[in-house]
Amino acid sequence: MMSVIAVGSVNQRIKQVRQALRLSQVQFSRVISLSSGYLAGVEVEKRKVNERLVKLICSSFNVNEIWLKTGEGEMFNLNPDENFTKLISLFKELDPKYQAYILKEINLLLEIQDQDTKGPVRKD
Repeated sequence: MMSVIAVGSVNQRIKQVRQALRLSQVQFSRVISLSSGYLAGVEVEKRKVNERLVKLICSSFNVNEIWLKTGEGEMFNLNPDENFTKLISLFKELDPKYQAYILKEINLLLEIQDQDTKGPVRKD
């Protein structure tokens, strides 16, 4: 996979992941359902990185959690899921306007999934 020299902070490593994936802040933030302004704040170390954000980045982009937290090891997990690898490969082939569309649809699906897992709202 990708062996890189890790930079200082977890904030800087998040930026390094985004750049390695060749995603803009807007594209990256859409995948993890953050505002691009919040992500920009993370990357310039004006915002702290919490455990939830680490887990979200790692699961969304197949990032090695130990590397993201400490800088040790490989940036990406060595045995990525086959579907994830195929998805990334196909995504990179798309024109940026279609990438934006895919990210928008993924966010909509995540919202639907959140509603499904919460179940119906009960009124007593």
